[in-house]
Amino acid sequence: MLTLAVFVAAIVVVAQFIKPLLGGDTVADYPGPGTGEVTITVPSGAGPKSVAAELQNKKVVANADSFLKEFAASGGALSPGDFSMRTEMKNADAVAVLLNKDKGKVMYFALNAGLRIGESLQAISEGTGIPVAELKGLSDSPAQFGVPSKSKNLEGFLAPGEYRFPLGTPAKDILEKLASTTLDELKAQGITDPAKQYDVVTVASIVQAEGGQAEYGDVAGAIYNRLKPGNTETNGLIQSDATVTYGLGIRSFHIDEAQKADASNPYNTYANTGLPAGPIGSPGKTAIDAAAKPKSNDYLYWVTINLDTKETKFSKTLAEHNGYVQQYNAWCESNAGRCV
Repeated sequence: MLTLAVFVAAIVVVAQFIKPLLGGDTVADYPGPGTGEVTITVPSGAGPKSVAAELQNKKVVANADSFLKEFAASGGALSPGDFSMRTEMKNADAVAVLLNKDKGKVMYFALNAGLRIGESLQAISEGTGIPVAELKGLSDSPAQFGVPSKSKNLEGFLAPGEYRFPLGTPAKDILEKLASTTLDELKAQGITDPAKQYDVVTVASIVQAEGGQAEYGDVAGAIYNRLKPGNTETNGLIQSDATVTYGLGIRSFHIDEAQKADASNPYNTYANTGLPAGPIGSPGKTAIDAAAKPKSNDYLYWVTINLDTKETKFSKTLAEHNGYVQQYNAWCESNAGRCV
């Protein structure tokens, strides 16, 4: 009888050991509500399956498959952005966060690539309720956010994207998250020297403003070609309309000859050689990557000939470039009111 008892006990022990290996102890869902804070990033174009795997890996949900069933049942669609979640959440609660059904529990805002600092701060204020003046005060003291010392404010370093923060998150923490996202991307591209970071973000902001996304690498290459010493074709002048209009504080596709000749505008790259005084907006990841690792080319000129498709034409000579400018002018004539 003792031998039988020992045998039965042994079976129980072994069963308890192999049960998890066979999936018998797999938990389909946590009871919630969860603890702590976990940031989940949903990249643009990411599917539910990859997000579910990350949620399980970070112990936000118990089981990726059961989470996927819950997500599918919701009928919702993923949006890119950073989501503040907890460990050991219920599947339904995690789905609600990803679908932004908990708007009343978070502060939400979205920043488009290319926004200028004032526009970004306004969008953040509208989404969080934090006064613009408070955000501007923090932005105007940029050293506390680890950005390069040449920065006069956080222009160029407020990473575009969708953001969700717990209610009551301090303004400094929000701006720190946005700035660190840009700095992390620069470091990921091997740009660690602060002076170089400032220049790359400046170039990236011009790239963001001047070209279609598919041509960012070539635009960046052309900008650096213009800055090369000894280039007698452009003599170190970038000649970007976008930089001039930034310095003028306007949004326009056209500037006149007097505006191009005004060297007192530190962002005038027609009258002043080299880079403008600083970034002219917030570049996205693709533009930063292009500025950090531009395409090797012989281009010196570029022009976007279709403002809808962002099709950009590149040239090695001014004569060829002028031909493409005529194509742009023809597009403007056919699309009244678009090229103002």
